[in-house]
Amino acid sequence: MENTPRVIINADDYGLNEHCSKAIAQAFAEGLITDTTMMATGEYFDPAVTLAKEQGFFSQIGIHLNLTEGKPLTKDILQFPSLTENGVFCRKNTRNQKLSKEEQDAVYQELSAQIKRLEDAGITITHADSHHHIHTDIYIAPIAHRVCKEHGITKLRLHRNVGAIPFYKKILKNRFNKQLRREGFCTTDYFAYPMDVQGADIPDNTEIMVHPDYNDDGVLIDRTGASSGVPSKPLPDFRAGRKITLRGYAQL
Repeated sequence: MENTPRVIINADDYGLNEHCSKAIAQAFAEGLITDTTMMATGEYFDPAVTLAKEQGFFSQIGIHLNLTEGKPLTKDILQFPSLTENGVFCRKNTRNQKLSKEEQDAVYQELSAQIKRLEDAGITITHADSHHHIHTDIYIAPIAHRVCKEHGITKLRLHRNVGAIPFYKKILKNRFNKQLRREGFCTTDYFAYPMDVQGADIPDNTEIMVHPDYNDDGVLIDRTGASSGVPSKPLPDFRAGRKITLRGYAQL
């Protein structure tokens, strides 16, 4: 049998709101994605749990760790202006901002609570990634790793290593990815955005991140990169014109 590239297609933001959650459910039904990661802090969390059970992808859900959007699950984190503002997460935490011991403890408690909410809903968490890639932040990463290990989550998303990446960023990303493996996490070999593999071959053992949603006409789209000014496009079928083998994080 001919070997074909093995590809995971993960939809981020499940549970964030009703429209993106239903778009993800449709993407599963159409065979366009293999996995999703769920936001414990999402406004649509409880209905999304029910929807996943009804639509048959309840066993294909990971955790989408979040420190940048919406309301936290814990109270202690609210006292830190670097992390929250007016009762919601803010994006003041950056890759260059060191956290105090108290801030680290608050982040640990919050991420632990997020994982526990999925566990309490009966979800066997297959893998982890994060909203706005906070799990790759230099001061957040050790906390995220600790929390994942404590909850038996052994599969974690890489730093992006496909596509046009400045040389200095490649060095930092490769360092992060090597550290993941040194710590015993199971990963793919490559992590890409849809635009990174558009019109190109997909390397073997790759995860592609998508963000299914609907446009104003009810068409299923991908809004990956929208916050950076990248126009939303119809959610791609990565199988079209390619020979690939789709698999989920459970098979990694």
